[in-house]
Amino acid sequence: MIADRPGKRFRFQGDWRVAAPPEKVFGVLVCPDDYPRWWPQVREVTRTGPDAGVCRFRSVLPFELRVGVTEARRDEEARVLDLALTGDLDGRLRWTVTPRGPGARVAWEQDTALRKPVLRRLTRPLGPLFAANHALMMRAGLRGLRAWLGVHLDDG
Repeated sequence: MIADRPGKRFRFQGDWRVAAPPEKVFGVLVCPDDYPRWWPQVREVTRTGPDAGVCRFRSVLPFELRVGVTEARRDEEARVLDLALTGDLDGRLRWTVTPRGPGARVAWEQDTALRKPVLRRLTRPLGPLFAANHALMMRAGLRGLRAWLGVHLDDG
């Protein structure tokens, strides 16, 4: 994680290991309507179009983010999903799913600017806490994805 606090930008990246076929994992990631069913911090997804919607997120900290999400690129063959983010967060999120042994590697990259005014003012003193909150959310997402797919251990 890299946090560029003066610009209120946060850049995160990580890898998930999932003991399920890459096609199956990608199939879950491209179905945002189901996210609240497997990812506890994704509280609500409301479709606004075939490739767009609004998501409501809340992790451990007592604040909620409302983020417009638009599918910018979906490459089924390469299993890459690029999402444009607007609202309380402005930026992008990319999921890339590749084979890893008998399962999948899910690489994710997020580059966002915090736009919610009250949180922008708190970025300097609470930036590390915001990053920890994000890390907890992502770990819960991995656990939820594994459970949704019926696999509870990584592939190795």
